[in-house]
Amino acid sequence: MTEPLRVLVTRPAGQSQGLCDLVEAAGARAIRLPAIEILPPADTTGMDRAIEALDQYDLAVFISANAVMSGLAAIQSVRDWPDTLKLATVGPASAAAVASSGLTVDLYPAESYNSEGLLELDELQDMQGRRVVIFRGNAGRDTLRDALKARGAQVEYVEVYRRGCPSDGGKLLQLLQQNALDVITATSNETLQNLYDMAGPDGQPLLRQLPLVIASNRQAALAARLGFSQGAVIAGHASDDAMFAAIQTLLVSLNKER
Repeated sequence: MTEPLRVLVTRPAGQSQGLCDLVEAAGARAIRLPAIEILPPADTTGMDRAIEALDQYDLAVFISANAVMSGLAAIQSVRDWPDTLKLATVGPASAAAVASSGLTVDLYPAESYNSEGLLELDELQDMQGRRVVIFRGNAGRDTLRDALKARGAQVEYVEVYRRGCPSDGGKLLQLLQQNALDVITATSNETLQNLYDMAGPDGQPLLRQLPLVIASNRQAALAARLGFSQGAVIAGHASDDAMFAAIQTLLVSLNKER
């Protein structure tokens, strides 16, 4: 009997169940190994100030589901959401997280679940004089802020969580040395870089030989720089459904090679 193919799922702890369920329903084996940690912000001063001044903004953007979970929890612990403040997210996962908090999303992209997709919306073309607060993790791209400022908005970033790299790469190295993985998944550049760093000098040559399922062309460029040799299937965005569809494509190909 052929053993099921083994898929490494690297989403943060507590956020991998949906994708793992889809993988295992398809007859593969999901192996959980978080390659990114979601931590509280190092300094909450900016977040506290933005929460107090929330009524002064015209639009609040949550850049990810993690931003929603961390940011809305902080907001709702001290105040109600202002009736006049529009709420935007970058996609359906973050919109669903907003809905679970009892609020409604006013704006999110229909297809491209990223900053570029959000910027295509008609409602965000003329931003002259509007005040925007963007809730996000530490660092990240400046695409959304720069574009909104160019359209006339006043834009403020607020860090509501930090991304960190798990310190223990021992399990990953063991899996690689035992040839116990067939497919690697990663949904962001930072996740992929963390995974590579966790593998260490002994594990990196083995990791680079495995096929990847990733969320974006930006990740494909990073994978090429890191030396991954099997190419990558690009899901288009990081939702469970999109990642699973890409995983299925790769699983079908790998099963044919057996």
